[in-house]
Amino acid sequence: MTENMVKKSVVIFFLVAFSTLSFSQELKIFDAETLEPVPNVALYSKDRKQSAISDQDGIASLNAFNREDSIYFQHPTYKSIVKTKAELRKLDYSIPLEKRTIQLKEFVVSAYRWEQNKEEVPNKITSISKQQIDFQNPQTAADLLGTSGEVFIQKSQLGGGSPMIRGFATNSVLLVVDGVRMNNCIYRSGNLHNVISLDPHTIENSEVIFGPGSVTYGSDALGGVMDFHTKSVQLSTSDQVNKNWNVLTRYSSANNEMTGHVDFNYGQQDWGFLTSLSYSDYDHLEMGSNEHPDYRRMEYVKRINGRDSIVDNEHPNDQLPSGYDQFNLMQKLRYRPGSNFNLSYGFHWSSTSNLPRYDRLIQRRNGRLKNAQWYYGPQKWMMHALNGKLVRPGSLFDNMQFTFAYQNYEESRHDRGYREQWLRHRTENVQALSLNIDFDKEFGEDLLYYGVEYVYNHLNSNASRENIVTGEELLTQTRYPNGDNDYSTFAGYISYKNNVGDKFTTITGVRYSHFNIRSTLDTTAAYYNFPFTKMTLSTGALNGSVGLVYRPQEDWQVNLNGSSGFHAPNIDDMAKVFDSEPRSVIMPNDNLEPEYAYNVDLALKKHLGQRSLIELTGFYTWLRNAMVRREAKFQGKDSIMYDGVLSQVHKVVNADKAHIHGFSLDFNILLPYSMQFSSNLTYTRGEDDEGVSLRHVAPTFGEVSLKYDEEPLVLEVYSRFNGEISYERLAPSEQSKTHMYALNEMGEPYSPAWWTLNFKGSYRINQYLTLNAGVENLFDVRYRPYSSGITAPGRDFMIALRARF
Repeated sequence: MTENMVKKSVVIFFLVAFSTLSFSQELKIFDAETLEPVPNVALYSKDRKQSAISDQDGIASLNAFNREDSIYFQHPTYKSIVKTKAELRKLDYSIPLEKRTIQLKEFVVSAYRWEQNKEEVPNKITSISKQQIDFQNPQTAADLLGTSGEVFIQKSQLGGGSPMIRGFATNSVLLVVDGVRMNNCIYRSGNLHNVISLDPHTIENSEVIFGPGSVTYGSDALGGVMDFHTKSVQLSTSDQVNKNWNVLTRYSSANNEMTGHVDFNYGQQDWGFLTSLSYSDYDHLEMGSNEHPDYRRMEYVKRINGRDSIVDNEHPNDQLPSGYDQFNLMQKLRYRPGSNFNLSYGFHWSSTSNLPRYDRLIQRRNGRLKNAQWYYGPQKWMMHALNGKLVRPGSLFDNMQFTFAYQNYEESRHDRGYREQWLRHRTENVQALSLNIDFDKEFGEDLLYYGVEYVYNHLNSNASRENIVTGEELLTQTRYPNGDNDYSTFAGYISYKNNVGDKFTTITGVRYSHFNIRSTLDTTAAYYNFPFTKMTLSTGALNGSVGLVYRPQEDWQVNLNGSSGFHAPNIDDMAKVFDSEPRSVIMPNDNLEPEYAYNVDLALKKHLGQRSLIELTGFYTWLRNAMVRREAKFQGKDSIMYDGVLSQVHKVVNADKAHIHGFSLDFNILLPYSMQFSSNLTYTRGEDDEGVSLRHVAPTFGEVSLKYDEEPLVLEVYSRFNGEISYERLAPSEQSKTHMYALNEMGEPYSPAWWTLNFKGSYRINQYLTLNAGVENLFDVRYRPYSSGITAPGRDFMIALRARF
C-alpha cells in the first residue's frame, strides 16, 4: 500500500470517526458463571413491536422500549427471562443470564450478512463457537474448520489445509473474514492453503453455509461459504475502563509445536482498541506407526559437500522436511459515538517461513526422488478493513453497513530437480480492493435485504532461475502473464424474507454480477510463441435462490431450498502456464464463461423432547458449463517441452456437466449427569456426464463424541472416521499420483478407510486460568486423508494453558 493511500485512508477514517451522533441508553448482558459478555441475545416486547439484539460486547440498546414494557430476553444457550425497564434500572442496566439445558435456537450471520434466527434460514449452516475453538485448540484455521466434523480438509504439506464442501473446493468455495472475501484472481482449481493465513486464536466464531451462497456473496460460492468473525473491541459500559488480557501457550508432540498468543483489549465508553499477536513454530511432522508402511519416508535428498545425495531416513515416520513457523498480528480500533452508529478498523498481517511442499518432495522419476527442493516461499497476507454500521430506520433502510477493504497477498514457488544446478523462483503478488454496502428494511414481519459490491484485483507475476553453484540469475517463464493483469467485478443483489404466520418463512433472492479481465503478455520476455499478446474477457452471471421453512409443530422443521451459484473465470483459469501433474502442462485460454451450480436442499429437523435433536439434510447439485482440463494443442502440437520434460498440452475449457448428491446426518442428545452424545455423518458422490468421478468429492466421513460438561471440568472422548475411495472411484488426475496413495493388491493407488480415537479435557483452575490437555490418534494409526500429500499426525499429546485477566 502506497504512502499516499495510507494517508487517504487515515483521513477518511478520522472524518467518519468524529462525526457526531447521540448517545443512548444501553444494557450490558453477561454470562452468570464466566462473567463474559453474551452476544446475539434477542430482546423484544410481548407484542413484538419493539425489539433489539445484543452486539459482540453483550450491549443492547433499550431506546425502542417504554418504561412499562415487559422485555423478553431470548438466547439459544441461556434461560429466557422477562424484565421491565424499571427493573433493569435497579440492576444498573447490567443483567446476568444462566445457561439452559439444550440449545434450541441460534442466530447466524453468514446467510445474508445480517444476524438471522437460524430457524428462519432454509440453508444448512454449521456454527463453530469460541468455546468450541478454545476447547479443541486447533493449530491452524484449516484445522479449526475440521473441528466441525462437517468440512473435509486436504493437506499437501504441513503448512496447508484445503477445505472441501459438497464436492467443491479451492476456487469453488468462498472464504470470508469480517465481511471481506479472501478469494482473489489467482485462486486456483488445485488445492489451496490460503486459509492458514487466518489466526485461529483471534476467531470469535465461524459459520459454514452449505450449498451455493452466490446471491449474497457472488462468485466462487458454489459448494459453500466459510465465514470467519474475528474478535471485536469490547467497549466499557460504565465510567471504568474495560481492560483485559488473554494469554495462551501450547505444546503439541507430533510436530513439537510451540505456540504463544497474547491479546489486549482497552475500551472506553465510546472508543477502544484490541491488539493481538501469535507465533507458532512447527517441527517436522511425525506420522503414526501402525498400518500402511508405504507412507513412510524411507529416504530424502540432502546436499553433501555441494552435491545432492539420497540418504536413508533414520526415523522413517518423520516427514522430512515439513516444518515451518508463522507469525500473526491483528490490530483493531473502534469508535461508537452512540448506539446508532459503530465504526471499526481492522489490520491483519500474517507471514510464514518457507513451506516445504511435501507431496512434491516424495515424487519419483525413473525410480528415484525427482526433486531436491520444492517449497513455497513465505506466504504473506495483509488486510486493512474499515467497517461501519448505521441503525437509523427510514424509508429506504433500517440498517446500513459498509465494508471497505484493501488486501495485499504474496505467494511464491521455488523448485529444483535432483542434482540440477538451477533453482527456479516464481513470485505472485495480488493487490485487492473491495467495497460492500448492505441494507435491510423491515416491513412488519417481513425483511428486505439488498446491496452492492465492487472488487478489483491487480496481479504482478515474476520469475527467475538461480544457479546455486555460481550464483548467476536469469529470467525465466512466469506462472501468469508477466504484463498487466487486472480483474474487476461489479454486482448488485436483492433478497426478501416473508414470514407467513408462525409456521412458514420464505426467502427469495437474485443477483447479477459483471466481470472484466485484462491480461497482457510482455513479449520482450516471452518464452512461448503465443499467437496473441493480450487476453480480455467481459462476461456476466445471473443467479438466484428460493427457500421455504415450514414449522408444522414446535418440535418439527422442514427446509426446502433451491439455489444457483457460479464461479466466474479468473486469471488463474484463463492465463496460467504450469505443470498440473507429471508430463502435463496447462496453457492459456481466453475463451471461457462462468460455470454454474444448480442445487436443491431438503432438510428435516426434529426435537425429541427438550434434550435431543436430529437433523437430516439431503442435496442434489447439477454442475453446468464446468471449467475442466482437456487435452488440446498449442501451435498445432499436442505436446511441448516444459521444464525439460515432453508434456501433453491441456487447456481449461467449458466442456463438462456433472452431478453431485449426498446427505448429512446430525444427532445430539443430552444425557444425565451433564453428559452429551453427538454424532455426524457426511456422504457425497459426484460424477461427470461420462460417469467419471470428480476430484474434490470427499469420502464418507464423520465423527462420534461423548462429552461431560460440568464447570469447571469438561471432558470429551471422540472418534473421527473416513471411508475408502477405491481405485475405480478415484478421479483420473488422482490415479496417476501413485506417490500419494496406498497401493491395492493390483498395485493400483487408492485411499484407504481409517478411524482415530481421541481424548480432550479442560479444567478451569480459577477465574483467570484454564488448563487444556488431550491426546489425538490414541492408537497411533498411520493414515493419509484423501487427496493429501502428507500423512496425518501420529499419536499427538497436547497441553495448553490459558490466562484471562
